[in-house]
Amino acid sequence: SSAEDVAAASLLARTAAVVGVHRHAGELLQLYTPRGRQTAARGRDLTACRLRIGTGGALTRLPGGAAILADTRGKGGGERLLPPADARCALDADYIYPGLVAAFEMRGITVRVHRMSEGPGLLRRFDPERRILSLSELLPQRSRSFQLAHQLALIEHSDLLDRLIIHPLLRTSASLSLARVALANYFAGAVLMPYDRFLRAAKAERYDIDILARRFQASFEQVCHRLTTLRRPGAEGVPFHFLRLDIAGNISKSFSASGIRFARFSGACPRWNAHAAFLTPGLIRTQISEMPDGRKYFCIARTLQKDTGGYRGQHAMQAVGLGCEMGHAKELIYADGLRLDQPPVPIGVTCRLCERTDCEQRAFPPMQQAFKVEENLRRTSFYAQIEET
Repeated sequence: SSAEDVAAASLLARTAAVVGVHRHAGELLQLYTPRGRQTAARGRDLTACRLRIGTGGALTRLPGGAAILADTRGKGGGERLLPPADARCALDADYIYPGLVAAFEMRGITVRVHRMSEGPGLLRRFDPERRILSLSELLPQRSRSFQLAHQLALIEHSDLLDRLIIHPLLRTSASLSLARVALANYFAGAVLMPYDRFLRAAKAERYDIDILARRFQASFEQVCHRLTTLRRPGAEGVPFHFLRLDIAGNISKSFSASGIRFARFSGACPRWNAHAAFLTPGLIRTQISEMPDGRKYFCIARTLQKDTGGYRGQHAMQAVGLGCEMGHAKELIYADGLRLDQPPVPIGVTCRLCERTDCEQRAFPPMQQAFKVEENLRRTSFYAQIEET
């Protein structure tokens, strides 16, 4: 936007803020009664308000938002019961949910929260004909914001999404829709966690996921997702890999910027700490590991429990893992107090692709070697390679 546009928007924001507070504030009335002239208050008395917090797009995005908010205070005297001149002003740039709701209302779309009984198992539904976006009451605030931002991308940037998903490998309507969903999810993550501000916070807090989740009003998993996308040239974060699996070892999400490989089919190596996370629900586990090619990684893992139902809900538990190459481990707060030179845990991609035949947790023989059985010999691993004598 040009300087003139910003100045015009600031003037409109200041006028709207002042008019809004004046309408909200009460006033003093001079009444003449049989007992003489008396002063009475009508409406809300804001003179005891010591702190004013501004939220929303204009106040938090325009320069001078705090000054705009300060102009809504009283100057002393007068009949309006305005906040006092010495009331503090603050801006809450992270309170994004009302702004997203307002964005839909500006487009003539009503946002409502539906009861679980109205749509069991339904978290979000947009009716384009009735112009109603419905969110489940089971969604926490952070998830409601994410779903609103996701739907906003599908509505407001539909043409852009259609251009971005043009790829020769996406041939079916299902694959194209899945790509649109993935891009809309990326958009939602960027709305909740703006790139530059999130990157600065991540580096300042040394990638403390819980702190970042509270600061940006996001979930643990959402923050992990966002950390894997900090790959803008010239403004990169730590290159992470990420996976999510269930208690049976099925990988439902995976991404790798660290260079580690994931199996496209079947489960992951049982020696990854993401599996052991189920033994200590809710706690973060750390691991130093080494792949067969000699590359070492530092990884953390934690369980997540999805509560998308009442007492009869399934309460599915999953585990997420986040890791990086050992060269970046010192940048993470989770490496503090650990001996980074300790012997790593030998891991692989999956049993079929792993060459470690002496692994006691191996479930299948490796594809790279012929499977031999010696009836008179038993090792700790049934699939250990038999040496020729």
